[in-house]
Amino acid sequence: MDSLRSRIEAEIPHLRRYARALVGGIEEADDLVQACLERALSRASQWDPTRGLRPWLFRILHNLYVSWLRGRDREFNFQRKYPEHDGFDADHESSIALDVVGAAMEKLPRDHRDAILLVAVEGLSYQEASSVLAVPVGTVRSRLSRARETLRELVETAPGEDDRRRGAE
Repeated sequence: MDSLRSRIEAEIPHLRRYARALVGGIEEADDLVQACLERALSRASQWDPTRGLRPWLFRILHNLYVSWLRGRDREFNFQRKYPEHDGFDADHESSIALDVVGAAMEKLPRDHRDAILLVAVEGLSYQEASSVLAVPVGTVRSRLSRARETLRELVETAPGEDDRRRGAE
């Protein structure tokens, strides 16, 4: 159990990052991670050591998130997902680009957003993401393909900085 506990502890940064991407606020993300850790430790006997620990933990986290969403009556807010400062100083253009991508991510259907967060941001394999989301691998590939295409279109058609300045004048 101590070995599993230390392996779970090593996954906390990944869980926190994924939780932040899902819920937005740091406190909400920490609450979600805490609930995930409690559930994982209380159900450690259900983990199959022949399968990856991270996908199992992400699945627990994702299921808790879905339950959390069902209890919420407000819409998912991507703008609050990431703190303003992540330890690096972004230049103005990078900040605008992040805003454009953030706004585009917000427009994606939740299932497409989940696929892109797990595979592109968290680096899970298609198989691991399929396990987390409880859908076939082909569904993950399809959602990811559609999400990438939609993001590409949304980012390409987003108004540029000059358009924003003219709109503010």
